[in-house]
Amino acid sequence: MEKVVVGITGASGSVYGKRLVEVLVSNSYGVDLVFSEVGRRVFEYEIGMSVERFISILPSDLVNVYEPADLFAPISSGSYPVRGMVVSPCSTGTLGHIANGVVQNLIHRAADVNLKEKRPVILVLRETPLNRVHVENMLKVIDAGATVLPASPGFYGRPSSVEELVDFVVDRALSLLLGRKFGLFKGWSPE
Repeated sequence: MEKVVVGITGASGSVYGKRLVEVLVSNSYGVDLVFSEVGRRVFEYEIGMSVERFISILPSDLVNVYEPADLFAPISSGSYPVRGMVVSPCSTGTLGHIANGVVQNLIHRAADVNLKEKRPVILVLRETPLNRVHVENMLKVIDAGATVLPASPGFYGRPSSVEELVDFVVDRALSLLLGRKFGLFKGWSPE
């Protein structure tokens, strides 16, 4: 079974992380999941569901959940086999930590490890507007091998719901990470 590390941080847009995890497990991928401390609070506020409840409805054989302070977790090591990592949503604070190699929690460490191992790291940035520091940090992580994927859905598929907008971003992130489409949105067609 292929595994993916998913970090959910305190940026608004918890629905992106929630949906991403749901799509991964529904396609039989293992998920190593970490919520930042603020990510947990924002998730519960925006989703209206406790993190514990969300985890309880996921298949326990596919999902491992780690505490943000657990730097002894397996995903802290480059020898732990994962396909890559997605941080969704990614706060600009987390972006800054990753860009500058400053490890203060397990999400930072897992991203650092995946970058050093040359595995894909997708940062679904959810912030606007951006200042110069944010842009410089984006350039740093891109130079380090990460992909910055702003949570900016396309409208050419004529979405009719928030869920379709979320699916656009989730499909883009997963296709970059795993090299396959998940069919979550209607692609571009000039007709």
